[in-house]
Amino acid sequence: MYKISRQTFLILLLALAPALCAGFLHPRRPAWGETPLAQGEVLVSTAKEWGDQVLWIDARKQDLYEKEHIPGALLLNEDEWDDLLVKILPEWNPGRRVVVYCGGETCQPSHDVAERLRNQVGWKEVYVLKGGWEAWQNQAK
Repeated sequence: MYKISRQTFLILLLALAPALCAGFLHPRRPAWGETPLAQGEVLVSTAKEWGDQVLWIDARKQDLYEKEHIPGALLLNEDEWDDLLVKILPEWNPGRRVVVYCGGETCQPSHDVAERLRNQVGWKEVYVLKGGWEAWQNQAK
């Protein structure tokens, strides 16, 4: 009985070593401590990789947008939806991804605007920037 337990322990130890190495050293390892992406969210790094194929939508209030925003982003918020949507429609084309952002991690307006773009406008590839404007600023540092 003792030999079986010892052998089992050695096999588990041998299997655990490569798993730990992969978990800490692999370039596509999971981000420990970060909350996983919710459905429809995208990371700043991924959105940046998409390059010119992204239509950036700022869902914050106009004064915050005017103060500072992602380069090329267009303003579209719930308060001025009807007026601002008319300006955004000509900027979109099929195949272009839309990334909506607002103030930060817990900012709801970006989710609301993204949902309306999917349901009312019919755009399929609409994402919410995980972490919002704060994540963009932190990535720039």
